[in-house]
Order: sequence, then structure tokens, then C-alpha cells
Amino acid sequence: MGLKKLAGVLAGGVMTLMATAPSHALDELVVAYFLEWPTPNQYAQANGLYEEALGIPVKWVSFDAGTAMSAAMASGDVHISFSQGVTPFLVATAAGQDLTTVDIAVSYSDNDNCVVRSELEITKENVAELKGKKVAVPLGTAAHSGFLAQMAHFGIAESDLEIVDMAPSDSAAAFAQPNTDLAMACGWGGSLRAMKQHGNPIIEGAEKEAVVGKVFDVTSVPTSFAEENPEILTKFLKVTADMNAKYAADSSSMMESIAKAAGMDAEGTAAVIGTFVFPSVETQLSADWMGGGVAEYFTNAAASLEASGKIKALPDYSAVVDASYLEAASKM
Repeated sequence: MGLKKLAGVLAGGVMTLMATAPSHALDELVVAYFLEWPTPNQYAQANGLYEEALGIPVKWVSFDAGTAMSAAMASGDVHISFSQGVTPFLVATAAGQDLTTVDIAVSYSDNDNCVVRSELEITKENVAELKGKKVAVPLGTAAHSGFLAQMAHFGIAESDLEIVDMAPSDSAAAFAQPNTDLAMACGWGGSLRAMKQHGNPIIEGAEKEAVVGKVFDVTSVPTSFAEENPEILTKFLKVTADMNAKYAADSSSMMESIAKAAGMDAEGTAAVIGTFVFPSVETQLSADWMGGGVAEYFTNAAASLEASGKIKALPDYSAVVDASYLEAASKM
């Protein structure tokens, strides 16, 4: 779903859905997540540790993109979106959806990128040769924002390209076909790894981060859910933080469970998760992150999206970042 279409859907129905949702005790927690996106908390997902801590069933529902997570939270079908990208979060809040970022799920500058078909032999030196070619981009996601930043850096306008909206899993499958008309595809996780088998990123590593900035995902929730279920949310964040700490101390004992929950083999899981950083609670609560840095990043990213005509930015992004639940989890 494209940015403008999603914004229209959310603006038209989000607040009504939120306002009319019935208030009752939560008897099941529904969490959105990504397959082929291995994270330490999936050890808890695979072994029922969230259920033990929360005292209620937890249903995990996989999505292809963060835009779909926003729509599911708007309809009331999902309570927590784990590892939602910054761009879909900003698109949703700009459209009027009352969401809150409650922690940092993962930082992953090296696991979100665009890949050019090898046979085109296009590098940063001759990137202008992309003009006129077809590019697969999951619109409204962090990969979309990264794509826009890279193209702007190289002086290529969106109008210079034939852009198609495709989920990373779909574009990776299309990219693998020898007769594909895709010159470049953008994505993350296992899909990005598959794309790299048939192409190469234009820039990556520190060079890419200098152009795109930080790349990270958040844990987001409808604000009303957080306010009505603070204990559930705090315990969820506590289990997640515990899994991050356990992974930092001894990842090997967790990998089999993580791979199972991520829907990946052991080799693929190790390759993808090895490019991720999972900030500790202490780091997350620092000024660089939830203590101010995230709101500042949101402000700058939203300004960029507004300048390109994608959204109307909010006046204050500190209002959509709430560290209080993570702070409470750190004291449990």
C-alpha cells in the first residue's frame, strides 16, 4: 500500500475505530512481527515465556511491511507491533493514528538496503545508468526512506525511475528470475540476503549510514492500549529486554529457538542477526535514544518526508515517544 493511499485510509477511519473500540479486560495479547527477521525475543516467543510473564495467551501475527502493521493496529486487530519501521510509524501518526513508540526493537544499518542486478554492472561511479529502469520498493517503509535518501544523494529523482510497490519477499522472488525486468530491489532481512545473491548494493556500511542516517525499528502501540494496559505492556517490554540481555551473554543457546520462530534455517538466522544491534535498556533510556534522540530523529525524518510530499509532519514528536513503560520494566 502506497504512502498516500495508506494516509487516506488511516485519516478516514483510525480515530473512529479507536474511539469506538470496546473497553474490557484483555484476554489475549496480539503481537505483530516479521518472519525472516530474527531477534532475541523470539526465544521467548518460541518457548512461551511471554505467556508465563503476562498470564494470558500471546498470538503472534506476521506481516510483510510496517504499513500493514499500522492498519492492523488501527482496526484493533493488533495490540503491539514489534520492530515496526520508523517510516510507517511516521506515516501513520501523520495521518492521525494515535500511536506511541515505547522502545527500540533493533538497530540495523547493514540490514536494510537496495540491490542492483549484477549484470547491469552499476556502481556508485555510474549510478546514473539506473535512470529509466524499474525499481521495486516497499513504499512507506524504512527501506523506502533509505532508497529516497540514496537517490537524492546521487542526484536521481523519483521521476527518473519506474518505481513499483512490492513487499521485499515478493521483489526478492522476482529479482531471482533470470528474465526479470527489475534493475534494483529494496528490502531487509532474509529478503535482502536473497537479493544479494543476484546483485550488489550501491553503498553500504559506514558510507551508507552517512547518507541515510540511523536505521532502526521501534516497538509501537496504540496509545489507548498502553494507557489501558500498562502492566501488560511493561511486562512485555521486560521479557523483551531480558531476552536481549540473555542474547548478549550467550547467544548460542538461543539460536535454534530464534530460527524456528523466524522461519529460517540456522545459517540464514546467524547471517541476518549478526548484522543487528539490540540496545540495552540503559542505552535505550539514554539521551541518544528514548531520552530525546528518537524524537529528534523522528522530527528530521518527518521533515524529509514532508519535503518530498509524502506526509504533513506533526508539530512535536516528543509526544509520540514514551519511555515510561520501559523505565518501569527496568525496575521490575
